[in-house]
Amino acid sequence: MSEQQATSDGGAREAAAPGRLYGVGLGPGDPSLMTVRAVEVIAEADVVAYHSARHGRSIARSIAARHIRPDHIEEPLVYPITTETTDHPGGYRGALDEFYEKAAARLAAHLDAGRTVAVLAEGDPLFYGSYQHMHQRLADRYDTEVIPGVTSVSAAAARLGTPLVEAEEVLTILPGTLPEEELTARLAATDSAVVMKLGRTFPAVRRALERSGRLDEARYVERATMEGERSAQLSSVDPESVPYFSLAVVPSRIANPAPEPPEDAPRGEVVVVGTGPAGPLWLTPESRGALAAAEDLVGYTTYLDRVPVRPGQLRHASDNKVESERAELALDLARRGRRVAVVSGGDPGVFAMATAVLEVASRSPYRSVPVRVLPGVTAANAAAARAGAPLGHDYAVISLSDRLKPWEVIAERLRAAATADMAMALYNPGSRSRTWQVGKARELLLEHRAPDTPVVLGRDIGGPEESVRTVRLADLDPTQVDMRTILLVGSSQTQAVRRDDGTEVVWTPRRYPEG
Repeated sequence: MSEQQATSDGGAREAAAPGRLYGVGLGPGDPSLMTVRAVEVIAEADVVAYHSARHGRSIARSIAARHIRPDHIEEPLVYPITTETTDHPGGYRGALDEFYEKAAARLAAHLDAGRTVAVLAEGDPLFYGSYQHMHQRLADRYDTEVIPGVTSVSAAAARLGTPLVEAEEVLTILPGTLPEEELTARLAATDSAVVMKLGRTFPAVRRALERSGRLDEARYVERATMEGERSAQLSSVDPESVPYFSLAVVPSRIANPAPEPPEDAPRGEVVVVGTGPAGPLWLTPESRGALAAAEDLVGYTTYLDRVPVRPGQLRHASDNKVESERAELALDLARRGRRVAVVSGGDPGVFAMATAVLEVASRSPYRSVPVRVLPGVTAANAAAARAGAPLGHDYAVISLSDRLKPWEVIAERLRAAATADMAMALYNPGSRSRTWQVGKARELLLEHRAPDTPVVLGRDIGGPEESVRTVRLADLDPTQVDMRTILLVGSSQTQAVRRDDGTEVVWTPRRYPEG
């Protein structure tokens, strides 16, 4: 901009200082929920801008209508499209980007002329709001202030009269435009949720709620605080009646516990949950959701300690050697109508609790109790990922524990896998009472494998004492192996390579040599 601008009488005057940009949050719809600051800013503004569809009606303007004066300059920013159908060469996103650039240029012209511009935004300007696109294009060039507003999420919770989250619960806010599989996973994994942008997405959102087991908890809120407001149990809502300005709310489980089932209600269920090798980072969304939804948790104390404590949830901890008793307890609780999660480490179907539960569930009086098994990351897969890809080709999974099967069977299986030149994941290699099995296994494998065959020792993978080392088979020291260690023994094709950054990776090629 020049230092001076020509005036109509041929003189000169100093250029006007740039105006100030405001993003003004108006709240969810009721004009009385506008903040005092929002009203002040509109009163100070020279220009009032607002977005609208092509029909020209603007919800934002209607909320602030009583504060817009005749002398305000109004700038309606009319979207060229409202659906993803367009013949723009850049597609839907290209059409919107072009619109935002033009809209920002119109506002910039006012700001350059020294006018204060207030961009109205329903809800909060930076919460799924159209204003944010103006902010991204203008805030680095002009003095800018954002006036926060009450969001539709808060308004919906207030209208329902129920807490969204309590204590350590987590609230997840999701756009209904996400793919259905993604919605399902996120709904299963969280404590509380709000799904926005319904309208045409409602059928997929409803299916996601049902598939994630959250449909019975879900509430529906339409036009919260606005004329035509409606709320209902979401499962009862007609999809054809759902507008864009509506929300699906899955409120706090602590504040809204499931009612106790009547005595004649259908029986509960048992879900056997794999928690992975350690900690919440290894949990699948489905497993996380099952643990949160359970009324009772049953499991070995070490595994139960990985699961966050939730108010109202009962925990039944026991020793590691009473698997059948744990299974029977879980099934008895389910017969009384309880939702029970049996907590297992790793994958529950790999040397873990799924077998024990299904064995007891196959007997009377438990045959009619529903049982589901949810997979988890195995110790073998976790250790292999840390090392590289030592299980990249065919491999065998063998437990070295002779507590439930004789050593002769273990030795026979080791020979068979070694003779077939398969990589191996060796579980339960040693404990305080079992100290000789690793040495015997090493001797047996050396009859079929080269001394320099890579062996990965993965200990406490994912835990605070994690360590991953690779040694030669001939150098495998049984005293360095305990119950928290898993051994990954390579095949004849497995490579251990030191890379330029000093790290060593172990991998087994997927292609096996012919002949």
